[in-house]
Amino acid sequence: MTGVASTVNRARVPVPSSVALPPPPSTDGLAGRAHRRYNPLIDEWVLVSAGRTQRPWLGGVDEPAAPTRVAYDPMCFLCPGNERSSGEANPPYAGVHAFTNDFPALEPQSGAVGFDDGLFRAVGAAGTCRVICYSAAHDLSLGELPPDRIAAVIDVWADESAELGQRDPWVQIFENRGAAMGASSPHPHGQVWASSIVPREGAREDAAQQTHFERSGSVLLADYVERERRGPRVVEENEEWSAVVPFWAVWPFETLLIARSAAGSLPELDRSSRAALADLLRRVLARYDGLFDTPFPYSMGWHQAPFDGRSRPWWRLHGHVYPPLLRSAAVRKHMVGYELLSESQRDLTAEDAACRLRLVAPTRR
Repeated sequence: MTGVASTVNRARVPVPSSVALPPPPSTDGLAGRAHRRYNPLIDEWVLVSAGRTQRPWLGGVDEPAAPTRVAYDPMCFLCPGNERSSGEANPPYAGVHAFTNDFPALEPQSGAVGFDDGLFRAVGAAGTCRVICYSAAHDLSLGELPPDRIAAVIDVWADESAELGQRDPWVQIFENRGAAMGASSPHPHGQVWASSIVPREGAREDAAQQTHFERSGSVLLADYVERERRGPRVVEENEEWSAVVPFWAVWPFETLLIARSAAGSLPELDRSSRAALADLLRRVLARYDGLFDTPFPYSMGWHQAPFDGRSRPWWRLHGHVYPPLLRSAAVRKHMVGYELLSESQRDLTAEDAACRLRLVAPTRR
């Protein structure tokens, strides 16, 4: 699908001026103390209980299964040439392969469904669900591909976004890696769900970024990435991208990938920015796998400005990576109790998490 034209209709935002922004406040006084941090991207707080990872652990231990390293699995419904559960056969693809999901969460037509009696409300939801196989090789994850092959995946992300964005305002690119994150197949793949509505997280981020822009005249994530540059929460950065453990992170080793250019969506990225993103992704994912010496499970996804033709000068393209492992390959963070009933909570500071990721070699062993 490479080469599909983008239909994005938004004014491009000038790159932030060279006026130096102040560094973020020091977190030294927060070390070892319970405190809350504010997430301006969704207008929400998170409780940080630094040091709780030192408490004795007699809870759940999920021993990871040894990964099966075979380049082709005749039983895999995503490998080239194999028959999928729908009965349709995959083509003998060699690179990236995209197809419409055989079991979609959204259908192109929702029909005249729904009701509203003032208390009980329901509306139809329509959209398209696609699957993207990153590679013909069954045993290679996204981060194990060479940079040019990762760039080819980014090209397909952009092409799918441009095409589906002609029909639907929200295009969600995401990947669930590993059985711990509910992945239905170990074959390296991700998904695209395009929907007729802008869902909760997209709507919250849009509103928060617009509020910041109208109040300050600047782009929230542009301000944030400039103030974080070369700071204690940075994991990887280059001239085009920054990967940081956000100040307001909820998941233990969560990272936020932020475009340094004024792009609001994947189709807007030029060749240089796509190549730089491919290299940054490869290095960040290698650090994850090296942290506990295991294929690190995660949910990763991209938040793009809605494809509704409206100019959004406040929006900056960014990706979220949410990995659940907390102490080791066998102990994960569960969102239960206080997190479900009160507010998000984490057990180590963002600065500590970023430091531990930086200590891992950013290349495959």
